[in-house]
Amino acid sequence: MTEADVILVVEDDSGYRQLLIEELEDAGYALTGAGDAAAARAVLAHQSVALVLSDLRLPGEDGLAVLQATRALTPRPGFIMLTGFGTIGQAVAALKAGADDFLTKPVDLEHLRLAVARVLENRQLQAEVAQYREVLAGGEFHGMRGQSPAMRALYDLIRRVAQSDSSVLITGESGTGKELVARALHAESPRAAAPFVALNCAGIPEALLESELLGHAAGAFSGARGARQGLFVEADGGTLFLDEIAEMPPAMQTKLLRLLQDGQVRPVGANSEISTDVRIIAATHRKIGERIAEGQFREDLFYRLETFRIQVPPLRERGEDIAALLQHFLKAQTVARERPARRFAPEAWRALLGYGYPGNVRELASLVERAVTLAPDAVIGLEDLPERVRAEFRAQRGDQGSAHAGAPVPSAARSDEDWHTLAEVEARYIRSVLDWTEGNKQRAAKILGIGRKTLYRKLDEQGQDVT
Repeated sequence: MTEADVILVVEDDSGYRQLLIEELEDAGYALTGAGDAAAARAVLAHQSVALVLSDLRLPGEDGLAVLQATRALTPRPGFIMLTGFGTIGQAVAALKAGADDFLTKPVDLEHLRLAVARVLENRQLQAEVAQYREVLAGGEFHGMRGQSPAMRALYDLIRRVAQSDSSVLITGESGTGKELVARALHAESPRAAAPFVALNCAGIPEALLESELLGHAAGAFSGARGARQGLFVEADGGTLFLDEIAEMPPAMQTKLLRLLQDGQVRPVGANSEISTDVRIIAATHRKIGERIAEGQFREDLFYRLETFRIQVPPLRERGEDIAALLQHFLKAQTVARERPARRFAPEAWRALLGYGYPGNVRELASLVERAVTLAPDAVIGLEDLPERVRAEFRAQRGDQGSAHAGAPVPSAARSDEDWHTLAEVEARYIRSVLDWTEGNKQRAAKILGIGRKTLYRKLDEQGQDVT
């Protein structure tokens, strides 16, 4: 429940209505009341309601009319019908009409609290499912997911650039999906039926890079027992993707420039050239201007590659897409690992939505894989996320000292034993404040709002060092 959500009790007996309200207020809920269906509709029209608890028999219109009024609301509140003995058939009819539960009067108050908690939990789960469906509805574009303005602009640019045969330089931070952009360019182009060949220039030793790209003749060097065609020939008619182009050695840059100019490939050790028809797409996460200034990258090659330039946005500029990406990778991991369906606890979900993702989509995918692996049950809690995510979440909430393990309130308690006694919470909170003040008890007492004598007494009672 949010602060704006309340439970609406609809009961014409004012004394009994007040009893139900007080009982649920004691359980920590926000309550409002109505004496008949008309008053209930007025509340529903002007206030966000999480749950309606309504008597079936009301003056004028009955509880079914109240139930009917909730069906037009978005999101639809939970509904529990109260019914007296002898109207069980009507209660069953209410369930068929959309009620979540019914209780017979006089209501067992403990049973009431349990029923309310269960219906509200189910409502939250239904809202999460609806949210996940909404964020997943955007679909994908050649393996990329997201419907933010930045991604829509990227998709549009890819479609237009794909129709050209000119070279493309893709830039962007690590983990943003530059290879996916390259593959999308190929798939959207007239070359889509021809090969797409990819090479990471940083992953091939300099001595082998020329042979890998251009091929070699038999006997061209030690170990070259037979001829081998290079990637340029392999990609003939299609696209060659050169990832991490800024790491290409200067000597190979010169050969690549010439190849782009005349389209002729001469394998290592060969006496003749081979004509190829290849579109070059290159990518780098580096600031290539700095590499040029350092003399590590040819300026003329840069201009040749940058006929078109596509900048892939970092995830921090795609805030609207994070939810969809989280759910996509969550589903993919549970299917790949043959795990039961997983969901994020509300606190974990908020932490993931607010995290900065310096490693972009690659980091997000890794975080989800880690969480699915470590979570002991179907609910992925805040404690299942890496410390860097939890620390950023604490900082956003302004939790001073929480980095020192402050008050241990579980985010997704699974049993009574998961909770802590007040004494445990107080002891650990005092210790976290002392850690924050580096043992300065005068500062710690000021932060805690108690006198130093009181702090010393508490430390002594807890068996902690008072010196």
